[in-house]
Amino acid sequence: MNIIIVEDHDELAREMETFLSGSGYRCKVKRSCRETLEEIDRNTYDLMLLDLGLPDGDGLDLLNAVRREQNKMGVIVITARGELDDRINGFQLGADDYLTKPFALTELGARIFAVIRRMHGFVVNELRIHGFTIQLQDYKVTYGDKAVGLTKKEFDVFQYLVLNKNRVVTRLQLTEHIWGDVLELNSDSNFIDVHVRNLRKKLELHEKLDWFETVRNVGYRINE
Repeated sequence: MNIIIVEDHDELAREMETFLSGSGYRCKVKRSCRETLEEIDRNTYDLMLLDLGLPDGDGLDLLNAVRREQNKMGVIVITARGELDDRINGFQLGADDYLTKPFALTELGARIFAVIRRMHGFVVNELRIHGFTIQLQDYKVTYGDKAVGLTKKEFDVFQYLVLNKNRVVTRLQLTEHIWGDVLELNSDSNFIDVHVRNLRKKLELHEKLDWFETVRNVGYRINE
């Protein structure tokens, strides 16, 4: 999952980035409204952590601009403002949650996971597909009582395909959501296919994969 952190306080931005990167998220920090709008115009993010007091504008105006573009990423407003009116305005403009400074990083992690769960329409901490169980917070996959030894990238690919089950996921979508900044990647590379091929080999040790479909010249689909 890709997260954009919009925070101009350097120390707090570094703390959040370090904590979330250690939790398996891919993060990018931006420190102004202008930088943020340019970034999300180029690349896709699953979640934004948005400070309201930015040097070149109000974070609520940035949130409003994002929602006017029909951007579906989750947004958690993080701010020193604790007034009721600010919270109400944030929710009315499309924020998914609101966290007042100071806060514990563990609480931030819990809020992020809760928003992601709601975005994808599940209410438990695991996904199940054809006998496989994906433990979302522990980054583990099992088949029955047997562990399936996936790398971090293989886990991310499997999780993302299952979250989008019954829909074709293009190679570009996998690039943006799993590997991050698409502009930094070589579009001619076959690294996506390599990770998918390795993932399939490991899953096939436990289950016939007639439900794991390759859509020629497009991407992949997992059928429920």
